[in-house]
Amino acid sequence: MMVKRETDYAIRTVLYLAMRPAGAHTTARELAREKLIPHALARRIVTRLTAAGILQSARGPSGGIALARPPAEITMLQVMQAVEGAPVVSACAVEPASCPLMPECPVHEVWMGLQHSIETALDHITFAQLA
Repeated sequence: MMVKRETDYAIRTVLYLAMRPAGAHTTARELAREKLIPHALARRIVTRLTAAGILQSARGPSGGIALARPPAEITMLQVMQAVEGAPVVSACAVEPASCPLMPECPVHEVWMGLQHSIETALDHITFAQLA
């Protein structure tokens, strides 16, 4: 399992905003420059995170992007799910019926345990902790 580059950029985005004063806005252009993200990709990430309720976006002279809720209420799992979906250790961990070796496969329980551990760990890391 490897975190996609877009997910890494999304995590950088949320962390950058979490480290700013509460309610502070920035632009996608500034974000892209500060966090070394291609501008077009930064805009796409902002769109996805806004749709997921992680960011809020407003137009106009006092607009920009900001966190939609406090950093303590945003987890790494939520950001990952917004960008690439839940992390997947093995296809059989999310769709056991797709495996021709089920229900006898002894490895299935190992994959399920790892899947649960990864999701639990990511869901307990908030951006307040990282900031």
